[in-house]
Amino acid sequence: MNDDPREPAPLGSLRLDHLLERLGSKSPVPGGGSVAGIANGLAAGLGGMVVAYSLGKKSLAADQPMLEHTGTQLTELRTASLSQSDEDATAYGVLNTLWRLDAQDPARVDGFADAVQGAILAPGAIMDTSLAILNCLEKLPGHSAKHLSSDLAIAVELACTAGRAAERNVSVNLPLVEDATLKSELDARYGALGLQIDSLARSTLESLSATS
Repeated sequence: MNDDPREPAPLGSLRLDHLLERLGSKSPVPGGGSVAGIANGLAAGLGGMVVAYSLGKKSLAADQPMLEHTGTQLTELRTASLSQSDEDATAYGVLNTLWRLDAQDPARVDGFADAVQGAILAPGAIMDTSLAILNCLEKLPGHSAKHLSSDLAIAVELACTAGRAAERNVSVNLPLVEDATLKSELDARYGALGLQIDSLARSTLESLSATS
């Protein structure tokens, strides 16, 4: 619970209609990065539901240890996703505040490079979480309740979309990085991560189609 009226409430604590109202307002945050984090949370939550319905099924007796471990991982990733939504909003809020200052303002001169990097690393962390969620979901085709195959597919699609959405926020801020070496390293890292996310989502959906 946030008791400071000057501080916006954490996104995960808001009613859905209030969250959407904030999202649709004329404000730079929350924006696309926060939406990407929330999409990861939905993916992890939906994957967790598939696991919950699969636990205790006699036909999946051999899969129970994997399901229990995967369920725990998805719960942790769901919680992390909501935190990352807020972290992305905070990081971009810092950058947006400095951006509006005169280019020669001491606060902007001193803080802009770090703010740019923060606005890249925050959605980058969301991409890492997308991949982690997909690594969990990859284990479930053929080893979870078949009647929830469509829910599993939606979870995969959501995690992939979240990762690709976060990558767009990485890409839009990369040109602001003045250090050419750092810019190249970040571009290579998150470009490769985006390809991993796409590939894993595609292979998981193919496995799901083959086992449904």
